[in-house]
Amino acid sequence: MPEASKRSVGITCDDTGKRKSQKAFRVDKCKILLSERSSNCKFESLKLALIIVTCCTILTLAFSPIMSKEQQLRPGSRTRLADVARMWQTTLPDPRYISQLDVDWGLMSSVLEDVKAKEGDLRIGLLNFNSSEVEFWRRTLPHAEFSSVHLDYADPSITWKVLYPEWIDEEGEYDVPACPYLPQPQDKKGSRYDLIAAKLPCDRSGSWSRDVARLHLQLAAAKLAASASAGRSQVHVLLVTDCLPVPNLFGCRDLARHQGNLWLYKPETAALQEKLRLPIGSCELAIPFEAKVRMYTEVGRREAYATILHSAEQYVCGAIAAAKSIRLAGSVRDLVILVDGTISERERSGLEDAGWKVRTIQRIRNPKAKRDAYNEWNYSKFRLWQLTDYDKIIFIDADLLVLRNIDFLFAMPEISAIGNNATLFNSGVMVIEPSNCTFQLLMEHIDEITSYNGGDQGYLNEIFTWWHRIPKHTNFLKHFWAGDTAKRKARKDRLFGADPPVLYVVHYLGLKPWLCFRDYDCNWDLQMFWGFASDAAHATWWKVHDALSENLQRFCLLQTKTKAFLEYNRRQAAKANFPDGHWRRNISDPRLHICDEKFCSWERMLLNWGETNSSNASS
Repeated sequence: MPEASKRSVGITCDDTGKRKSQKAFRVDKCKILLSERSSNCKFESLKLALIIVTCCTILTLAFSPIMSKEQQLRPGSRTRLADVARMWQTTLPDPRYISQLDVDWGLMSSVLEDVKAKEGDLRIGLLNFNSSEVEFWRRTLPHAEFSSVHLDYADPSITWKVLYPEWIDEEGEYDVPACPYLPQPQDKKGSRYDLIAAKLPCDRSGSWSRDVARLHLQLAAAKLAASASAGRSQVHVLLVTDCLPVPNLFGCRDLARHQGNLWLYKPETAALQEKLRLPIGSCELAIPFEAKVRMYTEVGRREAYATILHSAEQYVCGAIAAAKSIRLAGSVRDLVILVDGTISERERSGLEDAGWKVRTIQRIRNPKAKRDAYNEWNYSKFRLWQLTDYDKIIFIDADLLVLRNIDFLFAMPEISAIGNNATLFNSGVMVIEPSNCTFQLLMEHIDEITSYNGGDQGYLNEIFTWWHRIPKHTNFLKHFWAGDTAKRKARKDRLFGADPPVLYVVHYLGLKPWLCFRDYDCNWDLQMFWGFASDAAHATWWKVHDALSENLQRFCLLQTKTKAFLEYNRRQAAKANFPDGHWRRNISDPRLHICDEKFCSWERMLLNWGETNSSNASS
């Protein structure tokens, strides 16, 4: 071998040996380092991997077609990342929507046996069923086609008080009322179903009848049914729940079958669409506060005004005046009055002369009321739902006047009323839809439901929690709040006395005008009733009274005991020197000197009460 080659080989071998030695040293060094820091290296690598996966997931979601579709559905979305956060949250089940109910699939098959497909296989839309329940559906009805309809959850900030606030700015003086947004069911456009099935939560430990998630699911089911039946025959709706469904969304007249916790309805599409056009709660007016043109139903339809007198012969005069006011306002609808045995034949005759169609009823006792209490028989109002020869009823209390035609309320569904307090409605004027099965529903729960005010209004508010707000002028309460300023009180008085009238209805709370001397509102003579005192409203009632025939005016005469009561209160007001000074007025009401009773000496009655002072009433 040449010397150069030897040198070359020698150098190569030496270098290789050195490199091997160095490499071994580096490997050994690394082994030493890894052995000392193995746990830290693994942790750092895992953390880095997780960060990379998370970032990729966020970017994928942010730019996915689903997100684009979501943004189109929600134009108010601000950023893709905000939508990602929302989607991250909505992938988790919302406990408000979860139903722990066990479904009896054998019973399900039986209940649905009469539901037939319009064409081809039965098509069913499922709402709020989990994946395992969907599989049970497929096993129960193997020849049906199923679609799970997606529904985003309502924002947690939307509570029942948000949907049903105690007060809204009806006239839009400071703010335009608006209801919050409830997500709509997301389904393919043009989808057609034969049946919509929804599973509803029912937490009996809380206020299940005022549950936002529960209402949301029922409105979503109604919307799917209404849209799926467009131009076709009716779509069935199945609600799976232990609790009563909203009775005026899916009415008992539409109930095809009910077994256990399965409620099968066949709702009328037009009626359902009408209800879905309304605001979701009382957070907005269901009809404009004031409108140049009101929607009226056709004259001749099965519609009527109705009131009721039970154990209250003193309200006969009020009912007669109410009938006269309805006619003066221009309505020609039927007038129906329900009376019990405490109303005499003479009084019934007067009511008929005033225009009422008189119907006799058996009273219904409030089982939670005390004997002879004011509210003992007020559940008799439930008899209104037995007026099934009418499709719509505008109920009015007998202590109000209709100053402007309110026939446009016949276009409203059950229950339409003004707000009262908290989330509740006032039942003094309300639209109802008579139905024997609704009457049975009301009767079935009288032993278990407790009315917040002990009366029918509190009870009805527990049954009809989904109601529609109408303008306060359609049932304007004669009442002044303690916090009302002098300016606000003056404004109310101007409304009470306006000519031509501004208010549609004046509801006379407190002592009634026909039970006062016509000279002034006797609520002034009792300090606890000052909030109901208005001479302007008082004078408005007497204008209607004076339009009655002389024969009908005789039903408004004062009883001897009432005269004594009024004079007693007037004298007490004088002793207390009440600042309004109404007690100083001379009483010129001619009824003071008219008596059709056997005992007419109200002055002697006062003596028995310990009153001996002279009065300007007796003079």
